[in-house]
Amino acid sequence: MTTPEYLTGNTEAIRRFIDKYDVFLFDCDGVLWSGDHLFPGVVPTLDLIRKKNKQVVFVTNNSTKSRQDYRKKLESMGIPATVEEVFGSSYSASIYISRILPQHHPQLKQKNKVFVVGEAGIETELKAEGISHIGGTDPAYRREVTPEDYKLLAAGDPSVLDPDVGVVLMGLDFHFNYLKMCYAYHYIKRGALFLATNTDSTLPSAGTLFPGAGSMSAPLVKMLGGQEPMAFGKPNQAMMDAIEGKFQFDRSKACMIGDRANTDIKFGLEGQLGGTLGVLTGVATKEEFLEGDTRPHYYVDKLSDLLEGAEA
Repeated sequence: MTTPEYLTGNTEAIRRFIDKYDVFLFDCDGVLWSGDHLFPGVVPTLDLIRKKNKQVVFVTNNSTKSRQDYRKKLESMGIPATVEEVFGSSYSASIYISRILPQHHPQLKQKNKVFVVGEAGIETELKAEGISHIGGTDPAYRREVTPEDYKLLAAGDPSVLDPDVGVVLMGLDFHFNYLKMCYAYHYIKRGALFLATNTDSTLPSAGTLFPGAGSMSAPLVKMLGGQEPMAFGKPNQAMMDAIEGKFQFDRSKACMIGDRANTDIKFGLEGQLGGTLGVLTGVATKEEFLEGDTRPHYYVDKLSDLLEGAEA
């Protein structure tokens, strides 16, 4: 296993790195920003890459925002972007549910409703694909469980367990509670497919870590005897296939930039991209990039270090 090349401070190496690739896939949280804090130098760094006629794609596992929401966030921070340049885990999951799953699971043509554990971003992408859904941000599921809930769920009462639900989709949910967990469990036990936008254990924000989407699905995995959900965020290659299909790029001329070894870097390596660049402004440590089982081809202290290669 090779040692990643450290680019920070090496102007010539940075120039070679930028010139080598035509497409740059950017993780967002931990690379461009942390929470609502934009890292210094991000905007001019992206401007530099665009001025060199490189394709920019923003690839995020955060399911709480739709692609439209992410475009608005990017632009509010001074980063020009289009909806088509954004690939989120909610979008990938919605595309898969609407266009691919029915081919392999004919029962979904009858039971085609999705029970959502997550925020509005998931609902927006499902709606865009014409997928019926319940749960999510509905206030009816943002409450404490009652003795009556136990009785009705145990009996499989159709007034609470919708017979048309064929999929449970788990994402990051800022209103996660015991009631939603009960519903998700009983839908899966009745035959619903267990899916997840992504399984990140943590979410970087405000300079530290908080529970990620994987923390929502973990209790269900335990309840189901170790059954893992099918996931659509990085490092799942369904997202890479969708990105490649849309932009029609040569993988050997593409580079994934991220702060997590087990999602971002693994995503690029398993997708057989030409390069992967780790940044140290998010989750992974220098030691993880240098000594871990999943190592990037290159690493920098921060994304804006690439500005050192600005001059031709």
